[in-house]
Amino acid sequence: MIPAGFEYHRPADLASAIGILKTHGDEARVVAGGHSLIPMMKLRMAEIGHLVDLQDIGELRGIEVGSGTATIGALTTQHELITDDRLARAVPILREAALLIADPQVRYMGTVGGNVANGDPGNDMPGLMQCLNAAFELSGPGGTRQVAARDFYEAAYFTARQDDEILTRIVIPVPAAGIGHAYAKQKRKIGDYATAAAAVLVGRGQASVAMTNLADTPIWSAAASGALAAGDTDACVSAMLADISPQEDMRGPVEFKKHVAGIVLRRAIDSALSRAS
Repeated sequence: MIPAGFEYHRPADLASAIGILKTHGDEARVVAGGHSLIPMMKLRMAEIGHLVDLQDIGELRGIEVGSGTATIGALTTQHELITDDRLARAVPILREAALLIADPQVRYMGTVGGNVANGDPGNDMPGLMQCLNAAFELSGPGGTRQVAARDFYEAAYFTARQDDEILTRIVIPVPAAGIGHAYAKQKRKIGDYATAAAAVLVGRGQASVAMTNLADTPIWSAAASGALAAGDTDACVSAMLADISPQEDMRGPVEFKKHVAGIVLRRAIDSALSRAS
């Protein structure tokens, strides 16, 4: 289908983009890679009066890796995540997860900011960012603020971002040396959303566990993380299965999804433990 008519904007800087959003309110939406919004517009599931293309805003690009944090610009593509060796050494789970997203064509255009900002419960990066205890930087007419990834997702496609705010950067604490990592994903075919996916960090008496596409938001489980930190894998899996709330759909009934979730989580835990030192 062809989308309804809209006015196209391509601002050169962040201030101009925010100004357009402020002027047009909920009639305006930003687009980065376009893999989520454009199909919805074509299907007339989203009618946008003003489309704000962020591609010319250079300040939204780039990866910086410091001693304690890694900062990723919102327009950084999944391909750039994969090919940045500094980032892969500091936060290797990012490369592992990005390689499991869709296919190379999508990864060349799909942005990290778009993946985390639109609140799609099937996207891989939101759960991973919760596992990493990342923070999202949001800029709007009132200035800039940070929201923890674990507080950002409210319901499917509803987040803490205001209509006139733009997600500009992601700030990730660099895991300490000796922390094992793993991202495991089960999907029906290449390019599909996960039936279940798990992100795990573990080592040195600490752990963090999150899962994807098993509720209307990504699920980071404090109980599961605490159990794994204590060395109890069975309790970790049980706690996570209690926290998820999958719905029946084309990927299977609820009990099947819970079964897959348990298997995928155990695989991720085993892999992460094998990498911990």
